[in-house]
Amino acid sequence: MNTVHRVVKIGPYTLPSNVVLAPMAGVTDRPFRILCRRFGAGLAASEMLSADVRLWDTPKSRRRMDHSGEPSPRVVQIAGFDPEMMAEAARRNVDAGAQIIDINMGCPAKKVCNRLAGSALLQDEPLVARILHSVVHAVDVPVTLKMRTGWDRDHKNGGRIATIAEDNGIQALAVHGRTRTDLYQGNAEHHTVAIIKATVKIPVFANGDVDTPQRARQILQATGCDGIMIGRAAQGRPWIFDEVNFFLSTGESRATLALEKVRDIMRAHLEDLYAFYGDETGVRVARKHLSWYFRQHPGQDALRNRLVQIETPQEQLSTLLEHYDTGLYRAA
Repeated sequence: MNTVHRVVKIGPYTLPSNVVLAPMAGVTDRPFRILCRRFGAGLAASEMLSADVRLWDTPKSRRRMDHSGEPSPRVVQIAGFDPEMMAEAARRNVDAGAQIIDINMGCPAKKVCNRLAGSALLQDEPLVARILHSVVHAVDVPVTLKMRTGWDRDHKNGGRIATIAEDNGIQALAVHGRTRTDLYQGNAEHHTVAIIKATVKIPVFANGDVDTPQRARQILQATGCDGIMIGRAAQGRPWIFDEVNFFLSTGESRATLALEKVRDIMRAHLEDLYAFYGDETGVRVARKHLSWYFRQHPGQDALRNRLVQIETPQEQLSTLLEHYDTGLYRAA
């Protein structure tokens, strides 16, 4: 059996790939999730949703709970510190179409950790157990957990958290190879992820600094994990899932995407953003995605700077396409 391209099951769902998209606030909206799934991501979780249902009556929260046209299984990530609130949030999301609930104990952001949510929870193992037990027993769909290796480098309790998770019915783990205090600095270390994988029998996804197909294979082999979770490397490069899947299956690298193909991906993505958010917000959200797309192509600063100042979808899209169609892009 191929040790790096494994079949992964989460509850009743057999994933089409063991390479999945990490939930990222402000990034993994419905258009981006669907795009990454088209390129072969085995799962694509929603942006983090607060467990406080009183905060849900906003356009932002309603969009985060919108799964129209999304392929199965649909994953919603929730974050909070109160077991009962987390259970209620899980129930409501399942009622709204979520097929897997993911619990966030990995986010290192201060505004999340200051409320004792996200990775701050790793400091309180009894509370972790109560939250996981409460959510698992509240819904009849699989519940998964996103976590880090520990609170800080002196408190790498990821192995104990993983055991607590498995004991409380969590059906898969994603482990970012950094502690909370590491934020996103330095290099992810996957030695601890390997220890965590060896501790439990449920599927484990390794997360952190997976930015090339070669790195994905290396981390899978080093950790023994069942799958890989890709986050920031998918920004501006959603086709990374196709590249990684192809490399894990064949050991060969995909040919570089033709510029016309990249243009078509960007155009479809922008059109989906305008349709999803409406013109004004769609243009604003498109700006950051355009910046990420152009990060792949140094020397395009003038065009990128122009695109992120445009106010209307029509002008933003036509400026992008005109750039490709005039051949300026090829000459750069």
